[in-house]
Amino acid sequence: MAITGARGLVGSALVPFLTGGGHEVVRLVRHDPGGKDEARWDPDAGGIDAAALEGVDAVVSLSGANIAGARWTEKRKALLRTSRLVPTRLLAETLAGLTRKPRVLVSASAVGRYGDRGDEWVSEDAPPADDFLGRLSAEWEEATTAASRAGIRVAPLRAGIVLSPAGGALGKMLLPFQAGLGGVLGPGTQYMSWIAIDDLLGVIQHVIDHDELRGPVNAVSPEPVTNAVFTKTLGRVLGRPTIAPVPAFALRLALGEMADAALLASPRVRPRRLEETGYRFRFPGLEGALRHVLGKAM
Repeated sequence: MAITGARGLVGSALVPFLTGGGHEVVRLVRHDPGGKDEARWDPDAGGIDAAALEGVDAVVSLSGANIAGARWTEKRKALLRTSRLVPTRLLAETLAGLTRKPRVLVSASAVGRYGDRGDEWVSEDAPPADDFLGRLSAEWEEATTAASRAGIRVAPLRAGIVLSPAGGALGKMLLPFQAGLGGVLGPGTQYMSWIAIDDLLGVIQHVIDHDELRGPVNAVSPEPVTNAVFTKTLGRVLGRPTIAPVPAFALRLALGEMADAALLASPRVRPRRLEETGYRFRFPGLEGALRHVLGKAM
């Protein structure tokens, strides 16, 4: 099995999860390989050790700069695009040209593709939103085309907010919430589609194992919640008050376009294809998921 983005939030948890399950994992890295479990690639220069990918059974692509890592200037948006499209396209084209191709390519995507849907339930057949994240996600998924045309099963994984204290949205929330400065963002009625890190790892394994999963898969809990419910639940788990709301205008002033797309949009996403193929969530409910990842007993 081969993985890109192995040092990121998901990748750093996925590698030990897979190796602990008996898989041999090759990490594609941008530095000189430190052993047989690493292979060199340089997406910006178009370089990749294709020989190291010959005969691998599955590939998981997790490349991409952090969507919420900085304000969306034009320069930042260009980085968000190139850090996703260039590595994904290089990987897909390389896999397509192998003599012994992998069975499956699981490629990262995100529920930001769906945009602001209010309280409407959306599943994998919903079209992309006509905004930056919607267009970016659509292009990101299309970057795998060479692999699918070569007969490789491709499954773009549209992940929700990944619950892990090691980083991501939850990692950024912890300090202000622990200081009693947590509060509802904007109206609080916008839905948050989330998934516990443990379930995301399980979903990746599930997608690899299930040959019928071809095409997009929503990697989200079956129980999305509004921002108000998320805020109240996280405060309860941490034992802290949540009385410091942040108005929408303040979010837009501070973050610009990113505020509407990443914090105020309401994607109420259903994991339809996972449910149809029998995936059993370890943590379907938010409070149980938060208590697990934060080590907070009932």
